[in-house]
This record gives sequence, structure tokens and C-alpha cells, in this order.
Amino acid sequence: MELIRGLHNIAPAHRHCVLTIGNFDGVHLGHQAVLQRVRARAQELQLPAVVMTFEPQPLEFFRPELAPARLTTWREKHALLAEQNIQRMLCTPFNAKFASQLPEDFVRDVLVAKLGVKLLVVGDDFRFGKDRAGDFEFLQQAGARYGFAVVDTQSYRQEAQRVSSTLIRDALAEGQFGLAKDMLGREFTLSGRVAHGAKKGRTIGFPTANVALKRLRSPLQGVFGVQAEVAGKRYQGVANIGRRPTVNGLGVQLETHLFNFSGDLYGQQMQVTPLHKIRDEIKFDSLEALQQQIKADVMQAQAYASQN
Repeated sequence: MELIRGLHNIAPAHRHCVLTIGNFDGVHLGHQAVLQRVRARAQELQLPAVVMTFEPQPLEFFRPELAPARLTTWREKHALLAEQNIQRMLCTPFNAKFASQLPEDFVRDVLVAKLGVKLLVVGDDFRFGKDRAGDFEFLQQAGARYGFAVVDTQSYRQEAQRVSSTLIRDALAEGQFGLAKDMLGREFTLSGRVAHGAKKGRTIGFPTANVALKRLRSPLQGVFGVQAEVAGKRYQGVANIGRRPTVNGLGVQLETHLFNFSGDLYGQQMQVTPLHKIRDEIKFDSLEALQQQIKADVMQAQAYASQN
């Protein structure tokens, strides 16, 4: 799948497509149903299927304190969209300049002049442009003027319409990983590159592989029994997802202690699958108290792994 980073990188060869616009957070089964139909219509019209997403997501720009936890980073989303056989992903920076466009300018300059859209698929609640003045009806009217069709995603969703990113976040928050898997069509995972941390874990006997989650907030927080895949191998482990209050940590981080592992993972890409929640993240009075709790966490995670 071709990645186009920014509207300024749209080339003449990218004109004429079937386009869908949205966050597609999680690329869950509801999204997949829409993408399947988008891809089918693109094949009928002998055009590429293109997904336009925004980075950051619009609500993260306008009201970051109200923005929901991300199920996927843009890199994870890119990989998942590629699995859906989408030809192009247009990742558009969402900033003040973009948000201040008049709806007519976005349609004329981006959808028509740059992309040459023949069929546009969006939600019927899609709003865009300055003061969010553009809506689904506006797009239908513009399509009639400029010669492209506009279809509502709901008409493409069919039986998967009850699946939503919000429902998946709720399932994860309640530790219902099986339910989340049913809606995602796969296990929920967190991934990223292992980086150097403060190395506090190794001083108390529990070295961790640390991954900065690079999102405003995580859909999961707490301590979990997990399965991790790194360097082509899988390990059972225990992971803390949060801000590490005992050591005054900054930013949301994934810290994973792998069972029966020794070695150097710095720079490696790691994918972590939460299996069950052990407890909430709390602040301990000392590293010794944290050490004793981690011992108990490890025993619980090992017991779960041996039974499943």
C-alpha cells in the first residue's frame, strides 16, 4: 500500500480514485465491512481505493482533553489498512490551516483538483471545513456539481453496524479481551520500538522492555498478564501500562517483563497482547514495596499462563 504523507505530496498520477475519509481507529470489523465495499466499488470502476485519515485526529486537535484513547497509532493503522488491500493511505496533517478551509475549497481543491474523486464514502455525521460547516448534504450537492457520487458508510456496514471503536474501548476497559477480539477480528495489541528507560526494573530484579506508546492516552491502564512477540519469538510476561507513579514517570509507557528471557532488545519492534488484568496501577511508598507487588503480579501471570 502506498503511503501519501500530506496533501502536498499528492501527484498527478494519484488523480481519480474511490475515496473514504475517517479516523478508522482500530480498523475493526465495522471498518473492514466498509473497506470491503469500497474496494469492490473501486474494482468495478477500475480505480484505486484510497483512505484519507488525519494526524492528529480532529478531536485531538480541537479538544485533546475530550479525545478518546487511541486503539491504534497511525503506524499500526497503516499496517492494518494494508492488510485490507487498500491501494493508498493519505495521511493528512490536521492543523489550524487545514481546519480553517472553507468546505467549498476542500471539495474543489482537494477532492476534485488533486484527487479526482469519482466516489466518496463518508459517515452521514461527517463534518468538515471552517466552523464544521460542511456536512453530508453539502457533499452530495457538491458531488452533483462536480461529478462524483457520495455514499454513506452506514449503507456499507450491514451486519457489522453494532461494532464501534467506542464499544471496543469499553470492552478493553472492563478487561473483556475476548469481546474486544470479536469486534476487532483479531487480538488487541500494543506495539512499538523498545527504548532505553530509567532501568529501575533491573535494580529490583525485574528488568523490563520499555515502549513509549506515543498517544494522548492508552485504552488500557494497569498491570496485565501478557504475551509478547519480539525478534520473531513469543514470550509470556507481565506488563505495566501507565505513568509509573512510584518512580515519577512521564508519559504513558508500556513496560513488559518477559519470563525466561535474557538479552538486549533495544531498538527491536515489540508487540504485546494483553491476556488478563491483574490490578490497577498504584503508587507505592518505596521500591521495596513495588518489588514485593511485582513478585505477586508475576506469580499471578504465570499461573494464568499455565492454565490457558
